[in-house]
Amino acid sequence: MRNGCGFTILAFALLLEICHHVGAHSDAVRRGDWTNNQDWCFWNYPLIELAGKTMGIIGFGRIGQGTARIAQAFGMKVLAYGGRQNKALENENLKYATLDELLAVSDVISLHCPLFENTKGIINKDTIAKMKTGVMIINTSRRPLVVEEDLADALNSGKVAGAGLDVVSTEPIKSDNPLLTAINCLITPHIAWAPKESRARLMNIAVDNLEAFLSGNPVNVVNS
Repeated sequence: MRNGCGFTILAFALLLEICHHVGAHSDAVRRGDWTNNQDWCFWNYPLIELAGKTMGIIGFGRIGQGTARIAQAFGMKVLAYGGRQNKALENENLKYATLDELLAVSDVISLHCPLFENTKGIINKDTIAKMKTGVMIINTSRRPLVVEEDLADALNSGKVAGAGLDVVSTEPIKSDNPLLTAINCLITPHIAWAPKESRARLMNIAVDNLEAFLSGNPVNVVNS
């Protein structure tokens, strides 16, 4: 999972913020809301526990599998869709599913798939209609996987309880992007790859690739 761990970690950072609103509650404390509160605790938003929830992972390659391991550590069940099925990965908390099965029962849907013709716009008004009311959607993968107008409408109607996105259709994001005014939508500026350690690994891989090529033993070859 290591080379793609940034995408997995940010997916859960977004999800946990949707579930617990850590930033908003910290801001509330600094405003004096806790100081002036009569009770010993308070919360301004519904808080969501992940244990017992089902995460649907669309795209079950290396990064999707890493996401599944963390989801299970949180006590979640996992439904996986996409890629070549490896039945050895299945257990009582992780099963492969059809896309319709995944859409129908998942409490959280996290996208980790490449962009192909059959995945472009995979989150749209028709697939959202098949989801549970209150579903949460995370995309740290590819921009065109989501029809943004449809997701914004679903957020504003309450069909989708929250979304966490690290990618959008045009980057930098345009001021008229409908997700900027959608409720319960977190957007980060394409930073899943950006930790210093991740960038160092990318540079090291590039150097290793070049050295292997010059030595006549190319690695990480992409066959067309």
